[in-house]
Amino acid sequence: MTMIPYGRQDINQADIDAVVAVLKSDFLTQGPVVPAFEKAVSDYCGAKYSVAVNSATSALHIACIALGVCKGDIVWTTPITFVASANCAIYCGATVDFVDIDSRTYNLSVDRLADKLALAEKIGKLPKVVIPVHLCGQSCDMAGIYALSQQYGFKIIEDASHAIGGKYKGEPIGSCRYSDITVFSFHPVKIITTGEGGVSVTNDPELANQMVRLRSHGITRDPAEMTRPPDGPWYYQQIDLGFNYRMTELQAALGLSQMKRLDQFVSKRHELAKHYDQLLQRLGVVTPWQHDDAYSGLHLYVVRLPKTNRTFNHREVFERLRTNGISVNLHYIPVYRHPYYERMGFNPNDFPEAELYYSEAITLPMYPGLTKSQQIEVVNSLTTPIGHQTIF
Repeated sequence: MTMIPYGRQDINQADIDAVVAVLKSDFLTQGPVVPAFEKAVSDYCGAKYSVAVNSATSALHIACIALGVCKGDIVWTTPITFVASANCAIYCGATVDFVDIDSRTYNLSVDRLADKLALAEKIGKLPKVVIPVHLCGQSCDMAGIYALSQQYGFKIIEDASHAIGGKYKGEPIGSCRYSDITVFSFHPVKIITTGEGGVSVTNDPELANQMVRLRSHGITRDPAEMTRPPDGPWYYQQIDLGFNYRMTELQAALGLSQMKRLDQFVSKRHELAKHYDQLLQRLGVVTPWQHDDAYSGLHLYVVRLPKTNRTFNHREVFERLRTNGISVNLHYIPVYRHPYYERMGFNPNDFPEAELYYSEAITLPMYPGLTKSQQIEVVNSLTTPIGHQTIF
């Protein structure tokens, strides 16, 4: 049986040649390719600064630190995300809370955010940072979130791990027009890959400088940042408590090569999504809804099997697809349902849309190498019970 994964990298000979060229060079880490990759990302997004690191989790972590998140602070995010979107605040000693999702985009709901902020202001528990997540590659309502940030005084980190190549209001996601920092992921199943890796982009030079130091042990070689004149040309100072979060030259070479095909990858994903939409049109499945303001990166294609449609049993369909060699997934288990977060006392009833989403969602395969015949196979498995025979 040939397996169909839910996501897969697309590596060509140019990507391989780019990595091999680094292997034959003088630098495997801390060379010229990382800055070149950073420039390619920031130029593409229309942002001023880009800081490459070894994972999007690391990027989220240093973004929180750069924005001053620490013990006693509160950070809000969406419950429908990978745990890293919340963990990054916990790493800093902050408290995490969640805002329920929008029923159509599955992103953080601006209406629920506004309600929660009004209540938090009354009890003196406003968040220091809000982390909206562009689920599946579709941008959140960033203009709405930004307007609330101006009213209530919080900072914004866009978790765009799913969204490089997407647009919001005609501008590339990552321009940081409505946020302080935007974070991208380059895990193998993402839109482009560096193997593992992430990038933070920002328009603030001080935030960029802080994140550059934090990714490399908190060390600077810039005399302007030192507490006293250098002892000599060899001199450096650790001025922050940082980490070893650097991206290697090998990762950056792959990413730089992949950036050349980014628009092609996203265009192909839209072609595949359109075909899924057509195949699923009359089957009682809820297909992804796209807001007019957003052009999604389409990292994921999530369908919902409505509880009101008794044709489908969520678990049964999921298991059937897996049994048929189709590696569907569920993005995501609400973060507050994980044991680590359950111990914090979250009540699932506070997040009705997230709970309903979790009970209905299935992520279907989506990657540039997916064929239309494989999509037909996926849809047939979605709707045909095991052992069922159709006689023509």
